[in-house]
Amino acid sequence: MEILYAPWRTQYSTAKPAPNTDLLNSCVFCAHFVLKDDDEQNFILKRFEHSVVMLNLHPYNAGHLLILPYEHKSSLEQLSLPIRTELMEALNTSIGILNEVLRCSGINMGLNLGKASGGSIPEHIHFHVIPRWLGDTNFLAVAAHTKQVSINLREIYDMLKVSFAKI
Repeated sequence: MEILYAPWRTQYSTAKPAPNTDLLNSCVFCAHFVLKDDDEQNFILKRFEHSVVMLNLHPYNAGHLLILPYEHKSSLEQLSLPIRTELMEALNTSIGILNEVLRCSGINMGLNLGKASGGSIPEHIHFHVIPRWLGDTNFLAVAAHTKQVSINLREIYDMLKVSFAKI
């Protein structure tokens, strides 16, 4: 299998928190997205009381969203019922917006719990919401084991932000 070289992802997937450090130094979500004020720079589409919806900076497909709680927890059972409920509502709302704005043919939604599940940031729970279109995979994945994602994050952000701002 060929590997698409993306060295900038290493800092997110291999960073190990130092013992007894604050979350700003140990969690990429807390440090760069959740606790910062510049939503546009960080591609944050909507802040709710307990959670946030943002574009994935390393998308699998155009419009790939991440939905995560502000609380730094690694599993659903660690979150309170109001937070879990809000996450589900944010997921539902996001799916509606993706369908309306991007006119996708389907959606993959997932939650990786723990490192063994494939989660690259297992210490801060987050949902993936990935728009899909018929034919969005092609021969590259089979012949070259490479996934092409041709999107402009700023354009997708601007398109989706209009709908998220109405909530």
